[in-house]
Amino acid sequence: MTTKNEKVKDVDFSTSAVPQSQRRSFLTMFMIMLGFTFFSASMWVGQQMADGLDFGGFLGALILGGIILSFYTGTLAYVAAKTGMSMDLLAIKAFGEKGSYISSAMISLTQIGWFGVGVAMFAIPVANELFGGSTFVTYLLVVIAGILMTSSAYFGIKSLTIVSYIAVPCVAILGTVAMILAVQRGDGTFLENFARSSGTLTMIGGAGLVVGSFVSGGTATPNFARFAKNARDGVITTVIAFFIGNSLMFFMGAVSSIYVGGNDIFEVMINLGLFYVAILVLGLNIWTTNDNALYSAGLGLANIFNKDKKPMVLVSGIIGTLAAIWLYWNFVSWLNILNCTLPPVGIILVLGYFLHPEEYDQIGTDKVVDWPAVIGVIAGAAVANLLHWGVASINGMAVAAVIYILGQKLKK
Repeated sequence: MTTKNEKVKDVDFSTSAVPQSQRRSFLTMFMIMLGFTFFSASMWVGQQMADGLDFGGFLGALILGGIILSFYTGTLAYVAAKTGMSMDLLAIKAFGEKGSYISSAMISLTQIGWFGVGVAMFAIPVANELFGGSTFVTYLLVVIAGILMTSSAYFGIKSLTIVSYIAVPCVAILGTVAMILAVQRGDGTFLENFARSSGTLTMIGGAGLVVGSFVSGGTATPNFARFAKNARDGVITTVIAFFIGNSLMFFMGAVSSIYVGGNDIFEVMINLGLFYVAILVLGLNIWTTNDNALYSAGLGLANIFNKDKKPMVLVSGIIGTLAAIWLYWNFVSWLNILNCTLPPVGIILVLGYFLHPEEYDQIGTDKVVDWPAVIGVIAGAAVANLLHWGVASINGMAVAAVIYILGQKLKK
């Protein structure tokens, strides 16, 4: 049982399971998970889908990819809510104490990278619109955005909740209104514009883009779903949030592509003369994902270096902020490679729980390294990155799952 003093010392339970007394309501979990999925880079995927598919293919890819992504994240949410454990605590169980450093390092590196990209995604367009792309202003905005977003992640789940309650309604309502206005004022109907698709993308290819757009971030689902009151709430809020949040981002990217030739709702709003609303929506949209990313990075580094989460969040935020512009222009391709390495981690976290549920009644493990888990991740990541067939993340998960299950049977 967690005492009052322990709650004050570690309100985010980075080294312990979240007790039932500290679980959050259904609405709060829904807001947190929905804000988690409001990821501006998903709009880039929406643009690619709109450019390569007609409307029927777009919807088909959205539904198929959404089902796959929701099943993956929903299963992780179930395990997290049942155990109350973060991704890193689950990794210790599945990979062993030292073996968990691999998954923690992967999630930390990926999330710090996306944090930096997100900061630059706000600073660069705003500086371009307001100050003609002034280098000084761009870096100043990077620093300001980095400080604000790091602060909310530093104060943990409570501040993430506040940001989500503010940002989610604003982004959802204002973004939807902007899409409707763009369609009303544009030339031709929505379906007619979609029909001009170049046809360079298949529905399966589009579904792969949907899954790939957020599967790496989705691997960190346990860090938030563990605060759900029960497994049912954790699964339902996660699945619905991923469907709604991702779909909204893809539609925003599609509308931007069709009506202004861009890839962001920010450009649509600028085109409609809604400059200050555009800045608000862009900032809040990025903030909801970035504070979650930094929160996960902090938990990962805390596991590796055996430190408190808060200073590790500061370290992650400083690195991401200082490298933001460089990350934006140089690191996205590397992040995409890393994205393929995280789904094998997630599937092993899930299998570890279902194969050995009796081991999850308490924190920690006597295993130093679980080699089937480590080998499974390495092999799965290699296949996901090198096999150019099907959906990369699913290929990686399948290989990792087979190796892990066989390895566990051989160990017995």
